[in-house]
Amino acid sequence: MKKLIAILLVSLLALGAVAETLPVLTMGTNAAFKPYEFYEDGEIVGIDAEIAAAICDKLGYELEILDMDFDGLIPAVAAGKIDFAMAGMTVTPARLESVNFSVSYATGVQSIIVPVDSPIGSVDDLYAEGAAYTIGVQQGTTGDIYCTDDFGAENVLAYKTGPDAVAALAAGKIDCVVLDNNPAKAYIETYSNLMLLDSDYAVEEYAIAIALENTELKDKIDAALNELIADGTVAAVILKYIPIEEVAEQTAAE
Repeated sequence: MKKLIAILLVSLLALGAVAETLPVLTMGTNAAFKPYEFYEDGEIVGIDAEIAAAICDKLGYELEILDMDFDGLIPAVAAGKIDFAMAGMTVTPARLESVNFSVSYATGVQSIIVPVDSPIGSVDDLYAEGAAYTIGVQQGTTGDIYCTDDFGAENVLAYKTGPDAVAALAAGKIDCVVLDNNPAKAYIETYSNLMLLDSDYAVEEYAIAIALENTELKDKIDAALNELIADGTVAAVILKYIPIEEVAEQTAAE
């Protein structure tokens, strides 16, 4: 009997060891992009965090999330320092030179934040002849890329984080800020002198960045993500963080 108990204990310990040694996938993110990734009670939560966890669960991996500067994510993926990056990240030709991307899992809208008394009433005002507004963006984001291309580097100030750019706007240091719509809404909640314009600057698709040579991981992530989209998991996660009326407005904008 004692021998049987000993065997059972060894078996249970072995099972425990297997459970504790799941392979790990490391996700890089920039946890200042609510509702996609942000801190809550000391943990990184949000749309990207939950979708990444669902992908890892389906593939049999343990998820580790690292908070990094946004413009360091693509280099970290390319160098193999992290397995993938999720940070409300858009596929662009420049990024495709360094990394690969998964299928898209969400749509983002680049919006414009202005002071409530701003002469900027729509995105068209930024393109008006003779306009020379100073535009704040988060460094390395598509807002940074698009605005630099459209209005010239001399008219764009890149800040380390979105909140830094919004704080500069509230202090009167710049004329407007271009950021993703949902984080922008969260950022301006504490500023009574700021508002979002109704007109969108750009609409884009979010995807997961993976190293160019890691085609096996890309195939696995794509397969898992397609299943999670098909079974409604991705939609449920997005609706958990973004009210359904906002999703409807965003879809209509497309």
